[in-house]
Amino acid sequence: MVQQVAAFTDTYLPTVNGVTYTVRTWRERFRRLGCEMPVVFPASSYEPGPAEHPVGSVPFPFYDGFRLGGPRVPQALSSGDGDIEVVHAHTPFALGLAARRFARSHSLPLVATYHTPAAAYAEYLAPHERVVSGIRRLATGYERWFYEGADLVLTPSSTAKRHLRERVGVSTPVRVVSNGVDLERFSPRGTADFRARHGLENDRPLVGYTGRHGREKGLEELIDAVATLTEIRRANGLAEPLLVLGGDGPARDTLEQRAREHGLGARFLGFLDRAELPSLYAALDVFAHPSPVETQGVVALEAMASGTPVVAADTGALSETVDAGVTGLHYEPGDTGAFARELQTALERRATLEAGCLDRRPTLGVDRSVEQVHRLYASLAESATVE
Repeated sequence: MVQQVAAFTDTYLPTVNGVTYTVRTWRERFRRLGCEMPVVFPASSYEPGPAEHPVGSVPFPFYDGFRLGGPRVPQALSSGDGDIEVVHAHTPFALGLAARRFARSHSLPLVATYHTPAAAYAEYLAPHERVVSGIRRLATGYERWFYEGADLVLTPSSTAKRHLRERVGVSTPVRVVSNGVDLERFSPRGTADFRARHGLENDRPLVGYTGRHGREKGLEELIDAVATLTEIRRANGLAEPLLVLGGDGPARDTLEQRAREHGLGARFLGFLDRAELPSLYAALDVFAHPSPVETQGVVALEAMASGTPVVAADTGALSETVDAGVTGLHYEPGDTGAFARELQTALERRATLEAGCLDRRPTLGVDRSVEQVHRLYASLAESATVE
């Protein structure tokens, strides 16, 4: 059994997103198995604990809140490299390069997880579409080069696997391993205290989202859809919905302005403590996910594990993550009218969709994911191939 896996990531605490959550949760579960997963990450305000190794970093000027770590291996890790059996890169960028170099120099198998399509963030680097298109091509070429250098690539969904094979052109062995959800944390629960603490009225249905407020997430579409939903419900004498958004990011000011223009009394809660997130999910009547760039959509899994149905764009991995008619509904991306109608349908069918979420809940657990990836680690460590 593999006892030591070194994880390298460009995203870690205090930043809260799907990658951070996955790395942290997998690490915790790996330790429950009696194993260790030291992690290398960009230094920040976060105070590292045992086997957490920050490296020097600088703010990334094009994406607020992201820090770029130096592509190096900390001395504390390299001095004990005889114990490491597998190297796992959760990024293709600076610290992914460090992981690749560390694996090669010590003849260790390299596993790389495809968390995010780099091309989706090209617009942060350039203002003009012609330049953006060029950056996207470069990003895709770079991804191909990086993942071709791994012994095994993991994707959190079959959709992401197809993208890597067909669009990026990766020929390395690829296995699908869900990011998984901490079922001990995310579950149905009473939410009266949460609603009271944040001033969320009990007589209005709550439609919401939590996550990074980035332009790539399509949250303007959600605000427009809730404005239309408000008109639909008002015309039918129904209680108006309350839009609730957790998280923060570079698009927040624009989103708040858009909500005001629609006359929505939307609640922007900012970054919530991780302990509060389960209550947010459980308090929502519907979770809305318009993002077209997900490789799985961890927040959608967390919502479903909490018994809250998801209305998601029918694109990318969300077409796979959300089982239409069972755990939620889909709408055609860009069609805010259809988005609003599906939100209304989800509110009307809330009890049935909640039952569907709870029925699927046992399949979403992170323990299943960690057991699966541990077997893959062992296969690589023993024979340098994947069974």
